[in-house]
Amino acid sequence: MTHELMASRLASASSNATASGRWWRDAVIYQVYVRSFADSDGDGVGDLRGVRERLPHLARLGVDAVWLTPFYVSPQADGGYDVEDYRAVDPLFGDLSDADELVRAAHALGLRVIVDVVANHTSERHAWFRAALAGEPGARERYLFRPGRGADGAAPPNDWESVFGGPAWTRTPDGDWYLHLFAPQQPDLNWDHPEVAAEFSSVLRFWLDLGVDGFRVDVAHGMVKAPGLPDIGRGAQATLIGTEPLPFFDQDRVHEIHRSWRRLLDSYEGARIGVAEAWAPTSERLALYVRADEMHQAFNFRFLNCPWDPATMRTVIDESLAATASVGAPTTWVLSNHDVVRHVTRYGGGAQGLARARAAALLMLALPGSAYVYQGEELGLPEVADLPDGVRQDPAFRRTAGQDGLRDGCRVPLPWSGTEPPYGFGPAGSWLPQPAGWGALSVAAQTGDPHSTLELYRAALELRRALPGLGAPEAGVEAETEAARAADERGDAGGEPPHPWGMRWLAAPPGVLLFTRPGFGCTLNTRCTAVELPAPGRPVLSSAPVETDGRTVVLPPDSCTWWAL
Repeated sequence: MTHELMASRLASASSNATASGRWWRDAVIYQVYVRSFADSDGDGVGDLRGVRERLPHLARLGVDAVWLTPFYVSPQADGGYDVEDYRAVDPLFGDLSDADELVRAAHALGLRVIVDVVANHTSERHAWFRAALAGEPGARERYLFRPGRGADGAAPPNDWESVFGGPAWTRTPDGDWYLHLFAPQQPDLNWDHPEVAAEFSSVLRFWLDLGVDGFRVDVAHGMVKAPGLPDIGRGAQATLIGTEPLPFFDQDRVHEIHRSWRRLLDSYEGARIGVAEAWAPTSERLALYVRADEMHQAFNFRFLNCPWDPATMRTVIDESLAATASVGAPTTWVLSNHDVVRHVTRYGGGAQGLARARAAALLMLALPGSAYVYQGEELGLPEVADLPDGVRQDPAFRRTAGQDGLRDGCRVPLPWSGTEPPYGFGPAGSWLPQPAGWGALSVAAQTGDPHSTLELYRAALELRRALPGLGAPEAGVEAETEAARAADERGDAGGEPPHPWGMRWLAAPPGVLLFTRPGFGCTLNTRCTAVELPAPGRPVLSSAPVETDGRTVVLPPDSCTWWAL
């Protein structure tokens, strides 16, 4: 698609954005992993009241919305992503009044609230699945039960593997098998059954009526399976997710579900949104989830998985922006979440990993679109890689050939204050042990320190609101792109042709990325050594101190700088 056609489509898609309250297009959304955010009652597990009491931290940080991981009634076989009752709060986290008070308190602080909806599977203790195991007529049709293969049906129905490792099928005492793409305690639903669609429409209405502002849809790409459930013919299938077509993920018919949910969301006032956790083999396939009549956002896992390499970063950024621009949607950027190693550690750990993480944060917040911040990211927390085996709770930990089973390391409870565990997390201990030395990384310790990662995030989010060239362009995108194109025609722009979002890459030394947006510039030095280049403008924020005389600038190693042009 040409730049001209994409710009035209983007201008059309965004012309009424402000009037319709399309807040999500440039929102910064903070992910709260409820178990590990704040504990109000001293049982060592975070809860909804704890979240409510700490909302002022998020308001001061400058985010626009809060995404809460599941807090529903659950046996907790997979951290709450195995739901027994979608309309009730698990006593571990409080009760329904706590959820209601949290939403009201967030709104009073100007924060929107997004909650998880887990629609690919239920808990094995869900009333529907208990009825299925009990042999109630028609109950198994709500799930994916199949006879086994072989003369006695002792082999699974196909060769699908669980994302957590091992077979994706478990046999019941009466000989049937049921599908679970995750843990055996998480049986997959059959979305071809009309009762499933009707039930989840009711669940969404329940929480929308309570006042939530939207839903993050867990496994949004997995709710529909290929007809006939065909074999894959290969092992290590978890490694293929997001890279190759799979018969249990990213099927075309899943978009029918998302369209129906979009119609439901649009029927409510207040710009309620849907966010897809979707893995797709290409950026173009991912963009299908954010077409105008489907989800509002989809996580960009290609950016999360991008190595510290400028050429790869630029490719991922360009392809992501082009794919979503083709459907008139903004891109959503994310660096960490509750399922991956924290990016301080992914980028090398120690001082180097922290420097790169700080730089990556400024890069992410400078790109067009919306951004997600995982709790503790604003503190520069590293992965806790040395948890004893006996305390780990990731269900994949004791299974094989799936995920690495080490997701607990990014879920260790936050340090809020003090020099000893639990660092203000709650009145007593914490469900996972916190490392010694985290007192220096606490919210209290970093507040007011101009060199801290917390204050860097606060400054970046404040500038992101203040500088008109940041966020997601709306009505001005056409004028911005036309101005950049005119500069090209005059021959005084330099660099690459303008991106339809008003973003332009400029020539830079090896290892450095340099782009501009209207009135704004961003430089990223990925090298381990300093780099000197002409100053793009006036520095307004940097992840590390920069030296400039107004004409040239020395960019520190592993750093990112914002410029006013």
